[in-house]
Amino acid sequence: MIDAETLKHLLTDMESDRVERTSSFTKEDKMSEAICAFANDLPNNKLPGYLIVGVHDNGTLAGVPVSDQLLKNLAGIRANGNIQPLPQMTVKKFSFEGGDVAVVEVFPSSFPPVRFRGRVCVRVGPRKAYASEQEERTLIERRIASARTFDSSPAQEASLDDLSLALFATYRQQVIAADIIEANHRNIENQLASLRFYDTKKHCPTHAGVLLFGKNPRYYLPGAYIQFLKINGHFLTDEISNQAEISGDLLSVLRELDTLSHVNITTVLEKQTLLTEKAHPDYPERALRELLMNAVMHRDYQSNAPIKFYWFNDRIEIHSPGGPYGIVTLDTMETTSDYRNPVIAEMMQALGYVNRYGYGIQQAQASLKANGNPPAEFTGNGNFVLAVIKKRPE
Repeated sequence: MIDAETLKHLLTDMESDRVERTSSFTKEDKMSEAICAFANDLPNNKLPGYLIVGVHDNGTLAGVPVSDQLLKNLAGIRANGNIQPLPQMTVKKFSFEGGDVAVVEVFPSSFPPVRFRGRVCVRVGPRKAYASEQEERTLIERRIASARTFDSSPAQEASLDDLSLALFATYRQQVIAADIIEANHRNIENQLASLRFYDTKKHCPTHAGVLLFGKNPRYYLPGAYIQFLKINGHFLTDEISNQAEISGDLLSVLRELDTLSHVNITTVLEKQTLLTEKAHPDYPERALRELLMNAVMHRDYQSNAPIKFYWFNDRIEIHSPGGPYGIVTLDTMETTSDYRNPVIAEMMQALGYVNRYGYGIQQAQASLKANGNPPAEFTGNGNFVLAVIKKRPE
C-alpha cells in the first residue's frame, strides 16, 4: 500500500489514469466499476490503481469520517461476487488535518477481462467506459499470454466440436448483460474466449471450457467425476446400499449433487405443540452443500482421482484430490481463500452455487452448530483434503 506522502501527490494529480476520487461511499456501483477498470489495466501500466474515498474531484479533502464500517464495506466489494474474477485489492485508512481518506489499492488482474455484473469496465486517462470489442480482445490476448492456472490453460487435444454450444449459450445469457449480447457481433470462438473457455492462439477450448460445456469431459479429464457410496455401517468394508458415478458437464454434476444430498438426508420431526413441529435433519443441507461445492471448486483437475463422497451411518466423508492451494493451509481454511481454479470459481459464483467468496466453510460450520452437529473436521496433505461431517446426535 502507498504511504501518506505518495497519497498526497495522487490527490492533486488530475492527469493520472490510475486514480479515481469520490467524496463518499453512496455510489457503490460506481466504485465497483472503478475497481473493475483498475483490475483490467487496459493502458497496461502494470501498476496498481487507486480508488480514493473522502476526496472531491479537485483533490481537496471532503472532511468525511472514515469508520471501521466504511472500511469493511469497501473490502466487501471484493467478496460480494459482482466483480469477476475476484480482484486483488487492499483497503487502508489515512488521517490528515482536514479529514480522513480511505484508499482502495487495486492490482492488475492476471486473468482479464474482469467484469462487473457482466460488463467489462476500462479506464484510459479521464475516460471511464465499458470496453469495446477491440479493447476486450486486447485484454483476452493479454490474459492468454500470461495464463497460469490449469483451468484457464488450453486443452489442446479438444476442439470446438467437443463442446455443447447450446449449453454455453444458456450460460452466457445468465452471466452477460442482455444489451452487451445484443450489441455483440463476434464469432463463437471469441465469445467463448471472452469468458476464458477458449484459447484463440491454440484454437482449442480451455480445460474450463471442457469441464463446463464438454459433451464428454472425462475423455480429456479422467478424474472429472464424483464417486458416491451410501454405506450401511461405519467402514468401507461394510455393505454398500447405494452407489453412483456423477459425471458429465459440470453444470449437470452440480445439479445432481444437490439432488443426491437432499434425498439422503433423514429428518426427524419433534412435536412442539399440538399444531407445530420442529424439523431436525441428521445433517444440515446447507452445510453439506457448501462443503461439496468447495470440493468441486478447489479440487485438482489434473488428478485422475475423483471426488469421493462417502455416506456412512455416523458420518459423511468428502475426499477432494489436491491439497490446500496457495496461501491456504489446513489450519487457515476457514479464514483464508485462494483459488486453484479461478474460472470454475467464477462460474459457480455467477450461477449461485457460491454465494460469497471465502465464506463457504464458515457458513458450513455455522449451519452445523445451529443444527447440533459437531464441527466439520479437515485433514490431508499435498495430495488431498478430507472433510468429515459427523451426524447429529440423536
